Amino acid sequence: MKYVILTTAAILSIPLIAMRFSSEVNWTFSDFLFAGILISATGTAYVLISQVSNTLSYRLAVGTGIATGFFMIWSNGAVGLVGSENNDFNAVYFGLLLLGFVGALVARFQSKGMTYVLSAMAVAQMGIAVAAIIMGQHELPESSVTEILGMNFFFAVFWITSALLFRQAAMEVVQPPV
Repeated sequence: MKYVILTTAAILSIPLIAMRFSSEVNWTFSDFLFAGILISATGTAYVLISQVSNTLSYRLAVGTGIATGFFMIWSNGAVGLVGSENNDFNAVYFGLLLLGFVGALVARFQSKGMTYVLSAMAVAQMGIAVAAIIMGQHELPESSVTEILGMNFFFAVFWITSALLFRQAAMEVVQPPV
């Protein structure tokens, strides 16, 4: 865990130092607090969950899934995935992450179950995109159909990648040694 703390401090030092040299970087205390909590929670989650299996594919699957969640939260907070970061519709993405969290608990972080959880998240991600378009979110000045579909497809690809890595990890456990 000390590496998680050190890594978090190192990453947070980047904007802290940049603020000394550029007026374009202007983080508040709450920005540092949010980033610190998000980065350390992401690192801690990876450390704890990756211990479930020692296979490389499992650890890559966990890393891909957790990193995807991290970047979804970061992007949503910074600029918003649909419209701007102030668009209330963007709260639905936290529901997607809740789906993943609850699914992971139900699957007990086992490879086979995680394959289904991450696949469901990819489908739900694209379902959110379709819902956004049906609800007229593409008519906002900050969003278009292409942007909404593209951004959601981007994240869905990483959810699927994680699912495929979990599938590989499940097959590695089932196959008897030669």
